[in-house]
Amino acid sequence: MTRSKDRLRYGAMKRLNPDYHGFRGYGQEPDRPGQTPLETVTCTACGRRRNVPVGVAVEQGDAFVCQSCRDEGKG
Repeated sequence: MTRSKDRLRYGAMKRLNPDYHGFRGYGQEPDRPGQTPLETVTCTACGRRRNVPVGVAVEQGDAFVCQSCRDEGKG
């Protein structure tokens, strides 16, 4: 993409959101209100890794069974 197209895109984003400061890198995720933090947990039945809310991960710990396995009756 050319520099002029970058400037046009930045200008359009700035018009839509006056607080827009431009891309700050992949390491800094913007805070998204209403989103619950997730944690990766491995299902004990199928061995797949699943992203679940932190509360569920702490509550179930090493005995976590994913929803797919529960629906199939494995858990």
